[in-house]
Amino acid sequence: MTEPNTPPSPTSGGAPDSLPASDLWAAQAAAPAPAAAAPAAAGTKSAPASEPGWERAVLEKLAMASLAEQRAARRWKIFFRFTWLLLVGAIFWGAMLQGSPSANKSAPHTAVVDIKGEIASGAEASAEFVVAAMRSAFEDEGSKAVVLLINSPGGSPVQAGIINDEITRLKAKHNKPVYAVVEETCASAAYYIAAAADEIFVDKASIVGSIGVLMDGFGFTGTMEKLGVERRLLTAGENKGFLDPFSPQTEQQRTYAQAMLNQIHQQFIAVVKAGRGDRLKTTPETFSGLFWTGQQAVEMGLADKLGNLDYVAREVVKAEDIIDYTRRDNVAERLVKRFGAAMGAGAAKAATSIAAPQLR
Repeated sequence: MTEPNTPPSPTSGGAPDSLPASDLWAAQAAAPAPAAAAPAAAGTKSAPASEPGWERAVLEKLAMASLAEQRAARRWKIFFRFTWLLLVGAIFWGAMLQGSPSANKSAPHTAVVDIKGEIASGAEASAEFVVAAMRSAFEDEGSKAVVLLINSPGGSPVQAGIINDEITRLKAKHNKPVYAVVEETCASAAYYIAAAADEIFVDKASIVGSIGVLMDGFGFTGTMEKLGVERRLLTAGENKGFLDPFSPQTEQQRTYAQAMLNQIHQQFIAVVKAGRGDRLKTTPETFSGLFWTGQQAVEMGLADKLGNLDYVAREVVKAEDIIDYTRRDNVAERLVKRFGAAMGAGAAKAATSIAAPQLR
């Protein structure tokens, strides 16, 4: 009989052919455990998110970056503000110095004063500006003569009279000649001023003359009646509403106004005769309010010669350097006029004020 097969002893040196199911699964689960633990440990050391307080560090970095950006923006803002301030200051300073003499006043030169536009109070050709400019020109030791550069249709007889009287006074005080140079127009009040000059130079096509006085306005009485508008004017004094545009004009008012215009006209004629003297060739049309070309004005004695500013400075005064002494509005006044504020004020004043005599 054969002996039954007995299972090998676990203590024997031979390798077992098979293991129980429970021992096999246990061996497979235990084998990869050390390898998996190592990456886990390494991951714990390399991940900063697992460190305590990392959120605070990130917020601090963001806050510091934002502060740095704000500081840079503030610096640029201050820089641009100072740049604009310097630019505006430079423009303002240049505007204030505009028109000031650029050459050396002590050197021999021809002084020029512009009389352009309407001759009226508050205008660039007002007596205030023109007289101040003439005084500076006469008082400068380097000026050999004063030239009035005229381009004006006329204006106020009062302003023209002030300028005319000041020219006469300054000529006698400083013993310097005064020349009037006409560009396009020298009419009415402008010629009132030019008559005080020693000589008058014109272009052959200039407009010269218009020695007369006018007073203009409008009457709205017929229009108001058609529209059913009643004028309610109360006065203390029978002539207080003189030349009111909304009231009918009486014959007494017209006669009085005409007498006043005639008196101012005679004053104008006396100034022209005193200034031109024997050079004036009087005709019935000379003081009728007509105007003539520059060539005709020379023939009639209203002007002396044909010439411009450069010609007078070079050939008459013998000082080719020209310095402008004209006084002008400041920057603020120019801006106001440019944007129309002065125009609106002038329109309102023209609509409500009483008409005044004008040399134009």
